[in-house]
Amino acid sequence: MDSAQQAAASVEPVYEELPLRICVERAVSRYLHELGGFYTGDMHRLVIEEVERPLLEQVMAHVAGNQTQAAEILGINRATLRKKLRHYQITG
Repeated sequence: MDSAQQAAASVEPVYEELPLRICVERAVSRYLHELGGFYTGDMHRLVIEEVERPLLEQVMAHVAGNQTQAAEILGINRATLRKKLRHYQITG
């Protein structure tokens, strides 16, 4: 590796992948701070829906819409998966 390549390699950004738990913890903390003491009483539902929707969307995309495979990956039965897909209006 010549000196130009070494210099380029040394300035490349390093992205640290955080565990999902830490990402959620930070997001919830930030959200609570932004609420400034005003709470709606449905935070559990809000957080679950904010996480569950993209989870379902990504898994369904990963398996090209195959509900059987998606249910297996998620560890839920197909009926539960179908109910959740309807709830979030996700077509798969």
